[in-house]
Amino acid sequence: MTYDFAPLFRTAVGFDRLARLVDTLPQEAASYPPYNIEKTGEDTYRVSLAVAGFAPEDIELTVKDNALLVSGRVAEEPEKGEFLHRGIAARAFQRRFVLAEHMVVEGAELVNGLLNVGIRRVVPESAKPRRIEISTKAAQPAKTIEASQPELPKAA
Repeated sequence: MTYDFAPLFRTAVGFDRLARLVDTLPQEAASYPPYNIEKTGEDTYRVSLAVAGFAPEDIELTVKDNALLVSGRVAEEPEKGEFLHRGIAARAFQRRFVLAEHMVVEGAELVNGLLNVGIRRVVPESAKPRRIEISTKAAQPAKTIEASQPELPKAA
């Protein structure tokens, strides 16, 4: 299913990123690995991915073009025995998370099979709303113009 946003973009400037975002949405059908997105504070977030069986060196995090890309690949281990049931997935994966403007990935940690990625919104001073003071010039006293009146003849 494709949408044509050309009529919308005829009068909009700088929204080409939105068009790319809409184009990438259908590609996100994969469900592995499962993840959570939490708001942990006013401007802080945490993305948690269930990556059981992966070591920190098996996982790569990349931030590019307002997107966080998490990919994992487990090194091949020699088979130690015969599996009767293999329910723990250890397959390669790639997850992409689109980041809003001014979002910064602060770090990541792997704890108990969960990869926790900390994200913070850092709005630069130039982008924050600012109040513009309205100045008034000091009221200057009005100048009075004295008009000279013709002298009237004196009565005798």
